[in-house]
Amino acid sequence: MREKQTPVLMAEDVLAATGGRFLRGGPAAVFHGITTDSRTMVPGNLFIPLVGETFDGHDFIGEALRAGVSGVLVQKGREEKLGTSSHEAVVIAVGDTLRALGDIAHFWRQLFPVPVIAVTGSSGKTTTKEMIGRILSVCRRVLKSEGNFNNLVGLPLTLFRMNGSHEAAILEMGTNRRGEIGRLTEIALPDVGVITNIGPAHLEGFGSLETVREEKGDLFRVMANRGIAVINCDDENLDVLARRWDGERITFGFDRRAFVRAERLIAKETGRTSFTLKIGELDRDVSLATVGEHNVRNALAAAAASWAAGADMEAVGTGLEAFAPVTGRMIIHRLRNGAFLIDDSYNANPASVKEALKTLKDLKGTHRGIAVLGDMLELGDRAAELHEETGRMAADAGVDVLFLRGAFSRQVAYGAMERGLPEGRIFFSGEPEEIAAYLKTHLGEGEWVLVKGSRRMKMEEVGGAVIRSIGLYEEPGEAGSAIAGD
Repeated sequence: MREKQTPVLMAEDVLAATGGRFLRGGPAAVFHGITTDSRTMVPGNLFIPLVGETFDGHDFIGEALRAGVSGVLVQKGREEKLGTSSHEAVVIAVGDTLRALGDIAHFWRQLFPVPVIAVTGSSGKTTTKEMIGRILSVCRRVLKSEGNFNNLVGLPLTLFRMNGSHEAAILEMGTNRRGEIGRLTEIALPDVGVITNIGPAHLEGFGSLETVREEKGDLFRVMANRGIAVINCDDENLDVLARRWDGERITFGFDRRAFVRAERLIAKETGRTSFTLKIGELDRDVSLATVGEHNVRNALAAAAASWAAGADMEAVGTGLEAFAPVTGRMIIHRLRNGAFLIDDSYNANPASVKEALKTLKDLKGTHRGIAVLGDMLELGDRAAELHEETGRMAADAGVDVLFLRGAFSRQVAYGAMERGLPEGRIFFSGEPEEIAAYLKTHLGEGEWVLVKGSRRMKMEEVGGAVIRSIGLYEEPGEAGSAIAGD
């Protein structure tokens, strides 16, 4: 028996949500589940064919009808893709199938009176979302975005998983072009909105930091003072957005004026950070399974959002301590030779690289630190400038040896040498095995290696090669084990 499909919708509901018109069939038809992928559709589904730069889902309408779908949406101007099939499936014409997907998700979301938390920002979105999920899951059944389901397709598909058993929903919102956050907010109708930070990410699509701020700020703009805004007191780029918000707010950060704040941070080689969490007049000691001030700030954002959604201090503390780092995001591996590898390879932008280098500096202390950096992508006209600045930051962080991969390696090297890192300690290498071989020979006990770069640079291959070459540390009597997070 196949798994029950959600949502269950009448054809008349789809028509009302989208403003479409019937080409075939009528309002009494029922759809069990919605799919945009012909490879996953099952009988009874509503198939919504999407149109992209290099594909057209309408080409698979025939396949959908043969699979037994109960309905199909068709975008205006593509009616001929229906062919001459006599299949009894309902066919609804809409102006734009992507917009219709969001409109239907908006309709479905309104059927469930549960708190919806939306998380966006230039970095830290996924980690913050996962932390909120851990906190709210202490005492509620939670729906949350999985993987990279944070765009105009993924967010609606996440909402379609919502059912009567859920007591809260956490949605990540990503963007690489103007207008996406506003549209995602319209679809999701969040009760709590979180902007983790504003930084120079996706400049190729936005052009300037100011445009990035306005794009992220559309979360608060479209919420229109409805619900609760969770505001980072430590990010001056958010000041403009904070001043525009006249509704209820909860602030977070290291600033002593923040309602949710942290004190007495202690980072440990085990990959944990202890701190005292303060929410108003309440406080609780927390041991967090990750490192870096930025991750503590992510924890504060998660605590503030969860508090806004009704969680108490005990649930917040318990949830944060149960959090496990997301793969490729600040995971520390202790190597067999006594050195440490910081795997922060999942993605990179100038702000997140700055935080990663600061964390390397804090953790290595008086020991050597080595950084393996790949290009930061989608930075537009400022790419060369921002890579040079990364090189300067690496040198200022006390990096002793720098490995560089990508088209902007020379710019990073130039910035590092400008700040005094000798040319002889900078290496250009595209092969993970070459880097691993060097580290196996030159990396000593107590020394640290940071691996970071944009997703398409595949920096996880470097981390994997280092682990294969040197091996992971095993506690005496625990052969085959590794530290938490592996």
